Amino acid sequence: MANHKSALKRIRSNEKKRVLNRYQHKTTRNAIKAIRLATDKAEASAKLSTVISMIDKLAKKNIIHDNKASNLKSKLTKHVAAL
Repeated sequence: MANHKSALKRIRSNEKKRVLNRYQHKTTRNAIKAIRLATDKAEASAKLSTVISMIDKLAKKNIIHDNKASNLKSKLTKHVAAL
């Protein structure tokens, strides 16, 4: 267990950040899954811009790697265009 006040605060703040990061990552994964399962092109293309924005935010905050974000956006765009 930590002995310094600053270390205790760091533990608390890390836990808050971890929970928020997990929530945002899981929400984005669910949105990606919804696009992949969508059969209507209009519905999928409407969701695409919001999902791309979510992916960009995850990459900006280093929750996912920049290259993974690019790969996800590319695959989703190709999928929606093929519908």
